Amino acid sequence: MRAQSTPQRHEHKQMCERNLWAPIEESLADEEVAEGLQRGEEAYLEAAYRRWSTLVHTLAYRSLGDSREAEDVTQQVFLAVWRGRGGYNPQRGAFAGWVVGITRRKIADALTARTRRATLASAAKTTLNLAAPPSDNMAGQVLDQVLVRHELTLLPAPQRRVLQLAFYNDLTHTQIAEVTGWPLGTVKSHSRRGLNRLRQRLVATDAC
Repeated sequence: MRAQSTPQRHEHKQMCERNLWAPIEESLADEEVAEGLQRGEEAYLEAAYRRWSTLVHTLAYRSLGDSREAEDVTQQVFLAVWRGRGGYNPQRGAFAGWVVGITRRKIADALTARTRRATLASAAKTTLNLAAPPSDNMAGQVLDQVLVRHELTLLPAPQRRVLQLAFYNDLTHTQIAEVTGWPLGTVKSHSRRGLNRLRQRLVATDAC
């Protein structure tokens, strides 16, 4: 004889179905998200992003004052979370605090990149020693950009890639090493040699 369904059993079934289909980030504690990440399960990276990306973006925007840069930092943070997931130690603090720590480091990298871009721009201006009349200033700037892009194409591929990532993607040496998979010392060496070659070629071009 079949047992009749009761309201209590029906309600229990509905609750189980809701739990089964509940979004992962709503049904898990922070520690469980961290454990899933450490196991290398990408679903937990998505859960972490949904849970903390707003906080990360807010911190980045407050420090940088630029929405695009804040978005870039947010992406870099969660890329670092995924790549460095094995380095999280729950005995040292909460997972959210670990994410915030990565965020602060990436913000510092972004601020350093700003300073580096300003330094490079100043160094390039000094090296080229442009003396164009005021009316020709804009045309001179366009010509400089064309020359730099052209000279970059003449560099060896590793040096060209490092400088392009630094100039056009605003990446630090550490970030370039992460992107390329090259040792940090190799990245710095390519950057130094590439800048020296680029400077020599630009000076030679300007002399002509």
